[in-house]
Amino acid sequence: MSSTAGTERDSDPQSSTTPDPDTSTTPQSNRPAGPPTKSTRATARPRVAVVGGSLSGPTMALLLLQAGVEDVALYEAVPASAPQGGGLIGLEHSSLDVLDHLGVPQDEFVRYDSEAVMHITLCQRRPGQVARHLYAGRNTTWTLLHTALSRRLPTDVLHTGARVTGLSAEHDRPLLHFADGNTAPADLVIFADGRSSTGRRLLDPQRRLHYAGYVAHRGQTTTTRPTLHDFLRFEASEHSGMQFNVAPIPDGADWTFYLSATPAQYEDFFGASPTRRLFALPQHITAAARAEVDASAEQYLPEEQAALVHATTTRMAAPVMDIEPPTRMVWPIGAGHAVLLGDALAPVRPHTARGANNGIEQAWGLTAALTQHRKYHADLTTALDGWQRRHLPAAVAAVQLGPELGRRFGLGTV
Repeated sequence: MSSTAGTERDSDPQSSTTPDPDTSTTPQSNRPAGPPTKSTRATARPRVAVVGGSLSGPTMALLLLQAGVEDVALYEAVPASAPQGGGLIGLEHSSLDVLDHLGVPQDEFVRYDSEAVMHITLCQRRPGQVARHLYAGRNTTWTLLHTALSRRLPTDVLHTGARVTGLSAEHDRPLLHFADGNTAPADLVIFADGRSSTGRRLLDPQRRLHYAGYVAHRGQTTTTRPTLHDFLRFEASEHSGMQFNVAPIPDGADWTFYLSATPAQYEDFFGASPTRRLFALPQHITAAARAEVDASAEQYLPEEQAALVHATTTRMAAPVMDIEPPTRMVWPIGAGHAVLLGDALAPVRPHTARGANNGIEQAWGLTAALTQHRKYHADLTTALDGWQRRHLPAAVAAVQLGPELGRRFGLGTV
């Protein structure tokens, strides 16, 4: 969803800690920043490994299969038996069109087709000025979209419980290393493994996440509200450092409450520092965290919204993080390549609502580049360089937009 429209969940909702850097294998060919220089016409039938089974990864795998790339493997660290779920996501028309191209009917993952966003200014908990605008897209949830994508993946493509720990060049090809000791060769490795990306740590280790000074507290109710049809955004007129978003989802409502917190407060609330616990799952939500959110609801929100927060039993949270803008998307690994896309490349603040959209759009562009290589024997390095030149500026702009929005809402700590 656009910066004026709503919010977006991170695309890796079940991860709670960053990977352990001591267990990884680093690439043997990690050249300085800049476009790839090695010419590659080696194969028009590439073996492609996609890492990350949230949203961008399955989209990428399905696009490649549809384009005729036959040797595709999708590796997801979470076991198939592990429960997964996530909240509200805004998809712009560009992303919706990609899903339509994949044959995923919109009514399968969009249950409320409202395009309206209601921006409500609060003064002493009372609604004041109301501005209505339309969003060029639709809202869905991580759970609905992930289910729609996953059911279309062939069983021999998806490998769950496969946690990548390293990447090396063996026999002049990329070789993935897994926690269980197994390895897998590829010509192209696509890391779409979310904001705590192992791929980013291996390929671009200087770019690390740092805490922005506030938290996205999240909750989903289990009862519907007949009057809730649109996306509602509440902000205090005095920019007191809060924002509250709520929208309807199947069988309930989804809300996000942005509140400032120091690193020490975050650790007190969720049992670990922001850089170690990138997602606070329900079992991590302490009584102190719940009390802080409930008290802030009483301080800032109208009675109806405060009651909604108080009635929410299952809650999660995520620290809002920043990162330096990327300078590249493609790395040569031997005679092959590795790329980052979506949140693995450039995790963005949720206000921008560009995480899932960036990943889907980049996957679409990468599919076009690989199609030219596979179908018409275009030089693969050149095709990947062209993909990078087209999509990197948008990723950089989304990273830079987040801090601007945070300052506008008065969120974050000094």
